[in-house]
Amino acid sequence: MADLAILYEHPLWFAPLFAALERRGVDHVRLRPDGGWDPAGSPPPAPVILNRIAMSSFLRAGEHPIFHAQALLDHWARAGARVINDAAVMAVDASKARQLSLIAGLGLAVPRTRIVHRAADVPVAADAIGFPLVVKANVGGSGAGIARFDTAAELRHVIAANGLPTSVDGVLLVQDYVPQRDGAIIRIETLDRRFLYAIEVAGGGAFDLCPADACVAGSGIAMRQVEPAPPLVEAAEAIARATALDVGGVEVMIDDRDGVPRFYDINALSNFVAKPLDVLGWDPHDRLADYLIARIEEARG
Repeated sequence: MADLAILYEHPLWFAPLFAALERRGVDHVRLRPDGGWDPAGSPPPAPVILNRIAMSSFLRAGEHPIFHAQALLDHWARAGARVINDAAVMAVDASKARQLSLIAGLGLAVPRTRIVHRAADVPVAADAIGFPLVVKANVGGSGAGIARFDTAAELRHVIAANGLPTSVDGVLLVQDYVPQRDGAIIRIETLDRRFLYAIEVAGGGAFDLCPADACVAGSGIAMRQVEPAPPLVEAAEAIARATALDVGGVEVMIDDRDGVPRFYDINALSNFVAKPLDVLGWDPHDRLADYLIARIEEARG
């Protein structure tokens, strides 16, 4: 049995992690979330398992693995494996509604939001929020399932045409469109519930701000490393602790209307920034490898 198993589905994102593990000589196996498993059997493939299933996987396959993987990870944990970003973390990652409730429960500001599950409830929610607003899929990724509406008439037209965003769980968010200060958001990455690094991401009004894809030519996304104010770092670490997030990012934007930091997303899939040596000057995959090696040593007792 290998010391570490990595459950993943994106074909490219984790090549840097695999390379870091190979440099360190970590005995690991790479698993795709395909095939079946036995709820009365199917022992863990390794004592330590790293979950790298992306919420955006539904964009790459209609038969996506999100909920299948949650059950499998829970099964392996019940059988004694140490799962990094386990099923409970993945359940929060798979619900923007749960994320916002968790963040607000910590006393942090979030965008004004209403959660609905019927298109018929969207206009009432929109009246409560006001325009401009966005309608978001509860399960999203890479900016998918987000639409901006500037007027009630525009929203009614799209509803009548059955053109609202859809979510694989049927839940939608109706949310205030927050004007971002300097047109940018800040993504704060954490490892073991502690600050790792932060980047400012400016997308020119785009909703897809995935840092792993941001260096693709023509993406229109600009990134730079930043040092967030201590209260933002403390808030991100509090969110990571409340989520039991082993590795992941927290996204926040400064509301240009009042200067309030509004936290709006938790990303348990922390695929790190593309070309980290160019953006950060160091490779966070090496820190993640250190963390995984420590968990392997703990599992060995």
